[in-house]
Amino acid sequence: RPAEDEEEAEVGWQEKLFSQFEVNLYLNESACQTPLDWQYREEIQKLEKAGGRKNCRIFTYTDHDRFTNLEELCQKVTDLDNEVPSYLVERMANVRRRRQDRRPIESSSLKSKIITWEPSEEFIKNNHVINTPVQTMYIMGDLGPYGKLGRREYENVLCTIKVDGNGVITVKPDFTGTKGAYRIELDGEKREVWEYTIENASAQVQPEEEEREQRVFRDLYGRHRDYLSGLVGSDFEMPLPGTLRLFVNGEIVSAQGYEYDNLYVHFFLELPNQWSSPPFQQLSGVTQTCATKTVGWDNVAYFCYPFTVEMFYTQEDEGVFPYSLPQWPVLYFEVLSLDFWQRYRVEGYGSLVLPASPGVHMLTIPTWRPVELGTVAEMRRFFIGGSPELEDLTYVRIPSTFKGKRLSRFGFRTETTGSVTFRLYCLQQSKAFLESSALRQRMQSVLDRLGGFSQQSSVYNVLEAFQRARRRMQEARESLPQDLISTSTSSV
Repeated sequence: RPAEDEEEAEVGWQEKLFSQFEVNLYLNESACQTPLDWQYREEIQKLEKAGGRKNCRIFTYTDHDRFTNLEELCQKVTDLDNEVPSYLVERMANVRRRRQDRRPIESSSLKSKIITWEPSEEFIKNNHVINTPVQTMYIMGDLGPYGKLGRREYENVLCTIKVDGNGVITVKPDFTGTKGAYRIELDGEKREVWEYTIENASAQVQPEEEEREQRVFRDLYGRHRDYLSGLVGSDFEMPLPGTLRLFVNGEIVSAQGYEYDNLYVHFFLELPNQWSSPPFQQLSGVTQTCATKTVGWDNVAYFCYPFTVEMFYTQEDEGVFPYSLPQWPVLYFEVLSLDFWQRYRVEGYGSLVLPASPGVHMLTIPTWRPVELGTVAEMRRFFIGGSPELEDLTYVRIPSTFKGKRLSRFGFRTETTGSVTFRLYCLQQSKAFLESSALRQRMQSVLDRLGGFSQQSSVYNVLEAFQRARRRMQEARESLPQDLISTSTSSV
């Protein structure tokens, strides 16, 4: 390759390097229209007096050049040659993400005008589009044949650099590094191939400056943390020692898979022993009646019904051993339907044990309903409404009035129906959470039992399953003939 086709240039951020086309353009006084054009004309004239520009093929377009506006306006969404821009693409092309001078808005006006009922066109353009301020710069290359520089058809974008208002720098394509040079193939008679590399020529930050910057960041983050702490405050009501406060911000999201339309959910919360709630706390509720819509194969009713529950768990005497696992509150609910003639039908019963761990929980609970044998009951349910109901809703699990050892449901006929989806946000607060060292030493404290509720219950479930399997093996062994057992023993 001839030596005149090789060029190296060091370009700074928003540094303007003129091309041969721009030199010829701005030296013509009739082509200068805007103040920026006259400024470029003066700079080019100074360069000509100083001996001309040093760059030959490499030049730049800065953020305020005409090319930057046209390039962003003409960018394609796909790689098709015959692409037809949609209405959204055309509307978005007119919104330039540029740094705008915004006047500060007073807090009083911001609070008084939360909703803009009649938004203007400019308001919609500024607030309904991603409007992150971005500054753009293009490093270009004039790849025309030697002696014919300054023709627009030979200009090619070598690198695009963008810096947004959040301080994120985007370089496309990336710095070359060890990947090798980039290639540009020109469509022409000679099929020329140009190669170029992009390197980061910025000066390395000194350790002292980097440490000073880290101190500034730490100071800024510390002030912001103090500011947020000042807004929140420290005057929190702490529960008594040995007491756990449980907040549940719940939502009945949806009900799906039921037979009839216009569903509503009635629910209440049962508190076991050692649990209590404030006097003003409502432990039951009824959702609105919601029509269903077809989603896939199911008819879904979206309630989005929020509810909030606050409860307290009070610890018993810790001196008694062994400690018993605490029972967790249970949410009972029933799904009903209401038709045009105000006839209601029971669609399903279900229960939900509140999660023992804090955080967000998305739970889908299946339901069932009692049925009677024969067609008369179903005809009554279809024509005049009504269906078999539970007098005590806690019969879904273990009734609260049951005191025996075995609960028999023999002969109780049910039918599987749909399911209800809950979203629960659980928060736990206790003074003992602050005593982390004490929690490590006192493994049998109430909070250990509460925190390990799910783990211990899973261990107990495994042990119970093992005991049931062992009893079945013993019963099977006792039912076998004695001669078969002795024969198998002697063979072993």
